Amino acid sequence: MKKLSSFAGALTMLAAVVPAGFAPLSAATVAQPPVWAVDMAASHLRFQSSVGGAPFTGMFARWHADIRFDPGNLPGSSVLVRVDMASARTGSSDRDEALPGEDWFAARKFAQVSFASRTFKDLGAGHYQAVGTLTMRGVTRPLVLPFTLRIQGNQARMTGTATIDRHVFGVGQGQFATADTVPFNVQLAIDIAARHG
Repeated sequence: MKKLSSFAGALTMLAAVVPAGFAPLSAATVAQPPVWAVDMAASHLRFQSSVGGAPFTGMFARWHADIRFDPGNLPGSSVLVRVDMASARTGSSDRDEALPGEDWFAARKFAQVSFASRTFKDLGAGHYQAVGTLTMRGVTRPLVLPFTLRIQGNQARMTGTATIDRHVFGVGQGQFATADTVPFNVQLAIDIAARHG
C-alpha cells in the first residue's frame, strides 16, 4: 500500500507540472509535406545520347510528376514520375518514329516509364539524393538521382542528372543490342519548376 501511495503521489506531482492539453507527438501531429504542382511550360525532361558518334538531345513532351516534398520532413516525402514513352522527340523524324518501336521503347506494350522514390538524403547546401527505382520495358532497377533544390516561398526549382544503362532495361534490340552504334549509357537531365498552395 505504501508503494501504491508513493506512485499516486508521483502522478499527482507530474500532473501539476505538465501543461494542460499536452499530448505526446504522434505521426498524425507531424505536418505532411506539401504537394507541388509542376509548371510544365517551364519544366523539361531531357535525354542525351549519340548515333554513330553524332550526339543528339531528346525530350519527352508528355509526363506527370506527383511530388510531395519537405526538406524538414524527408521521411514523409515522396515522388512518382510517369513518362509517356511515345512522346519522345529528338528533332529527327526518322529517329522519333523509331524510338517508340519494338527495338527501343516498345511503347505499345510498355507505354510508360516510371521513377518512384520515398527515400531522400540531404547532402547539404541545397543538394539532395532521391533513392528509388526506375521501371522501363517491364524491368525495375534501383536508381539514385542527385539533385539540387531551391525553394523561395511557395515556389521551387529542381535540377538533377543521372546516367542509365539502356542495355539493362532491354532498350535497343537487334542491330542496336550492342554499343557499336548507340552507346549503352544515356544521360538524363531533369529541370522542374513547381509551386504549392
